[in-house]
Amino acid sequence: MTDTPTTPRTYPHGVLSWIDLEVHDVGAALTFYGDLFGWRFTEKLPPGAAGRYVVASQNGSDTTAVAGIATPDPGFDGEVAWHTYLAVDDVDAAVAQAAELGGVVSSPPEDVGPPGRLAGRMARIVDTQGAPGRLWQAATRLGAQVVNVPGTWNFSNLLTPDVDAALAFYGPLLGWELSDDLGAGMARVPGYGDHLARTSDPGIYERQAFVPPGFADVVAGVLRADGPAHWSVAFAVADRDQSAALAESAGATVLATEDGEWTKEATVRDPFGAQLVLAQFDPPESAVRAEAEARGEAPA
Repeated sequence: MTDTPTTPRTYPHGVLSWIDLEVHDVGAALTFYGDLFGWRFTEKLPPGAAGRYVVASQNGSDTTAVAGIATPDPGFDGEVAWHTYLAVDDVDAAVAQAAELGGVVSSPPEDVGPPGRLAGRMARIVDTQGAPGRLWQAATRLGAQVVNVPGTWNFSNLLTPDVDAALAFYGPLLGWELSDDLGAGMARVPGYGDHLARTSDPGIYERQAFVPPGFADVVAGVLRADGPAHWSVAFAVADRDQSAALAESAGATVLATEDGEWTKEATVRDPFGAQLVLAQFDPPESAVRAEAEARGEAPA
């Protein structure tokens, strides 16, 4: 069970804020992901609207919103995928800057939601390496409200053949910095940890007392990978193997598994063609002891 934050989770400029899946059979996707993650769903478009936009949450309320599942735009013939949204203060200014930096604006800024109660303002871009992304200026749709616990969004990694070129684009656009002492490819927005401590996560620094300084500012991974640049979306699960087996029994394909130093992961292709990562937090025993000591608890 997850406690609902008393203060809404908000996302400063440059922080990843939301994810959604565009799929032709929204009903089938709701069944698959509802069973896999225990999500509940709320329709956000009125009856008779062209298409559907459904918000997934832990309890049916926007206060526990985790992701969206939607019908693609008319004429969509691209790859089914989970999309990552990048929070910006001013989407029109960000689009102009993205173009100046060599990116492509695949759809111009537009208001999302009904007049008088806008969800936000969005634009679609493609970065200089070919990775599609979405810029989001929040209004009522602030972003994911529960993260990093089983059944919710855990992290997004930008997989790119040229990390330096990616940072030359996202650094000026979003204020990202890479810090070598935080591990490979960890992009941070300076001050994000302080923002969390002031708002929705007042205990973040105590909880992360055993990690390197600056880790609370981490917002994304930027990792070298062969093939077309793209965003990879990971979801937290309590048990990697159990969740992968459940997904497979519902028609998904398990593409790979990996046991890392901090996580156990499975890369899965859902029945609709979208890839996602199931990530079980599995820290080394030394980190578990250090965290317990930071909380003033005797190590087991």
